[in-house]
Amino acid sequence: MQLSETSFGEAVPVDGYGDGFFRVGGKVCMGPLLMAGAGPLVWKGLDDSAPLLALAGEVDVLFFGMGAEIAFLPAPLRMALEEAGIGVELMASPSACRTYNVLLSEGRRVALAALPV
Repeated sequence: MQLSETSFGEAVPVDGYGDGFFRVGGKVCMGPLLMAGAGPLVWKGLDDSAPLLALAGEVDVLFFGMGAEIAFLPAPLRMALEEAGIGVELMASPSACRTYNVLLSEGRRVALAALPV
C-alpha cells in the first residue's frame, strides 16, 4: 500500500479536539468552533445563527458536531439554514471534524460548526 500526505492547500483542517477545546493550526480554540476554509471564525454556539447564515453562497454543506453524541438542531435554526441554501449534516463532533477534514482536502465547499465534547 502506498501512502500519500494529505494536502489542504490554503484551507485549514481541524488538528484535534479534547475536553472543551479544538486544535486548529496548532492553536487551541476553547468552546464552540466554526470553520470555513481559511480557518476558525467567531461563533458562540447554537444560539448564534448570524455567522452560520453568513456562509450562504460560500458553502454547500455545513457539518454540525453536536458534542459527544448526535442531537437535533433547534428547528428554527435548521429551517433558516435550509432557506439560505446551506445543507446541514448532524453528527457527533469527532465524526464531524473527520468528515470536514476529508471533504476539505478534496476541495469541497464545506464548513464545520462543532460543539466541544
